[in-house]
Amino acid sequence: MPFLAPHIAHVPPSGIRRIFELALGMDDVIFLAVGEPDVAVDSAILAAGSEAWLGDETNYGPNGGLTPLREAIAAKLARENDIHVDTDRVWVTVGGMHALYLSMSLTLAPGDEVLIPDPGYSTFAMNAAMISAVSVPYPLLAEAGFLPDIDGLAALVTPRTRAIIINSPSNPLGSVFPRETLAELLAFAKAHDLWIISDEVYEAFNYEHAHTSIASLDTDDRVFSVFSLSKTYALTGARVGYLVTPPGLGKVMRTAQEAMISCVSTPAQLAALAAITGSQDHVAAAAVRYRDNLAAATALLAERGIRYLDPTGAFYIWVDMSHDTGGDVSAWAERFLIQQRVAVAPGSAFGAQGEGWIRLCVAADRDQLLEGIRRLPTP
Repeated sequence: MPFLAPHIAHVPPSGIRRIFELALGMDDVIFLAVGEPDVAVDSAILAAGSEAWLGDETNYGPNGGLTPLREAIAAKLARENDIHVDTDRVWVTVGGMHALYLSMSLTLAPGDEVLIPDPGYSTFAMNAAMISAVSVPYPLLAEAGFLPDIDGLAALVTPRTRAIIINSPSNPLGSVFPRETLAELLAFAKAHDLWIISDEVYEAFNYEHAHTSIASLDTDDRVFSVFSLSKTYALTGARVGYLVTPPGLGKVMRTAQEAMISCVSTPAQLAALAAITGSQDHVAAAAVRYRDNLAAATALLAERGIRYLDPTGAFYIWVDMSHDTGGDVSAWAERFLIQQRVAVAPGSAFGAQGEGWIRLCVAADRDQLLEGIRRLPTP
């Protein structure tokens, strides 16, 4: 048979999915590995999607998304993110992952380099490899409060560097970059003439300060902003996100969307419209639930003497298990699953700096979450 393209062999597999798929074949597993919201979807959103299907709203839509949805997103961006754009800069995508892939494919040619956070979402490196670009990890270290070191970033820049990805609130860290750090990153990108791809999928879940979008600080049009309805509205399977582009890209975006997806599912878009324009009480309630779960989980970790990063956003806890992992947290996570029936995400799935750490998802039943933590070995 013919050969696959050579670059496909360099796409790293997902270490999170490895654990998840192993767990699916087992009984009585506590699932803390995958970022799946455990709250119910609001009934008004479900009704809008159901009515669209039953009303045969199944024809092609515009490449960029349904006009009412794009208008609603633009209004939301102005109201909540201090990003003021017309609808030609708002592009509805198949979840945040498509928005991320789209922005990377628009800014990176084969052989180009992109700076990605380490630890960082595993798809950053996977996407880079899929388009034959080169991911260059920038370390987020415990001793630096898991914030980027700007001087260290500058040392990673080469003539092939084209973009930097930032993720706040962070998956997997549960940390949030302060506004001052975002301003420093923006100045860094300007100094080196880089694109910024900002992953803001967890924007709804900030527990100490209001969310800051880096595009709200941008004055020279270098930011692509990635958003998703998956976590905010518990719509992970609906696959609706959106990409906010710099100005002047309407023509190329229409072409790119047509080449990749043509358009997003119309019923899913109508459900998304109901989500964005409807009451946000259920989002606020979900944030309270996750914050309370985080508080209960960190209290138990502290009681048991297990080190962790105090989370200020998203719904994850970054936990140091280096006292027990023997230098291979991926193998440890598999053993822990088999022996203790608890599925956790190994930190090495998020980059080399994650070795020895694990990610716990707290969007889970409180009792199950705490029982899973009780089964962790103490130092």
